[in-house]
Amino acid sequence: MDYTLLFIQTLNGVQLGLLLFLVASGLTLVFGILDFVNLAHGSIYMIGAFVCASLTYWSGNFLIAVVLSLPVMAVLGYLIERVIARRLYARDHLDHVLGTFGLILVMDTSAHLIWGPEGIAVPLPDWLNGQVTLFADVVVPSFRLLIIATGLTIAAGLFWLVNYTRLGMLIRAGASNRTMVAALGIDIKTLFSLVFALGAVLAGLAGMLVAPITEASISMGGEIIITAFVVIIVGGIGSMKGAFIAALMIGLIDTLGRSFLGDIFQLFMSQDAAETSAPAISAMLIYIIMAAVLAVRPQGLFPPKVR
Repeated sequence: MDYTLLFIQTLNGVQLGLLLFLVASGLTLVFGILDFVNLAHGSIYMIGAFVCASLTYWSGNFLIAVVLSLPVMAVLGYLIERVIARRLYARDHLDHVLGTFGLILVMDTSAHLIWGPEGIAVPLPDWLNGQVTLFADVVVPSFRLLIIATGLTIAAGLFWLVNYTRLGMLIRAGASNRTMVAALGIDIKTLFSLVFALGAVLAGLAGMLVAPITEASISMGGEIIITAFVVIIVGGIGSMKGAFIAALMIGLIDTLGRSFLGDIFQLFMSQDAAETSAPAISAMLIYIIMAAVLAVRPQGLFPPKVR
């Protein structure tokens, strides 16, 4: 086995997992705490990439563009909550799905009108566009290490926010019994707006980080949202710990499966059969994992504790 390739692909899997966590953590906050099914979360991810791309060309610096884009995403999330989501909280999940599906169409069409049908490549500064030698002949792109560092920092920050701050206490209390929280004098509507805005910032940040690797494109939201739902279902709806562990697991399984499943299949079947079946199985692998988890633990691997 090529252990250098294994290490690099593992690193790529961790990077993918942390990007998934940024999207899934925002989805977990909105779905698990507000009990709101937001299919448009992937479109928010897409808008974050496009806004960052535009500001990168305007400012000439990717990092400045990210800093300027984050408050834009917070405002977008706040407006979506106030104008659309708040009117749907009292309705069932089917209305949530229909309402946010309509929002997907609006946001995708708006992106098409503003930025055009083609994707936008996002340039990186020279110091992020190089490579770093970790050890021996293992060379990885500098930007991928930045993504991993950013993802781990955000994960630590969310853990601190949810478990050790007053806002986190209110978020957990609102998730358990929003009626009692409101009866105690807490402005639950403002709290929900803040949670929604935070979820939009996290999704937008993921889009900003992935745009230099791929590009900002209209289709990117639809590609990520299904995988993000797989993450929160496997981890446990409403569980930040579950979202983090499941995102890393899904990222590693997807990346390593696409890289090595064909070699594994060749151990017990012909090369032609392995080359034919491995791509199909690797594409289905995360959904097979989700089905297995649901069969054994329908509440997910790390469901939130009942308080």
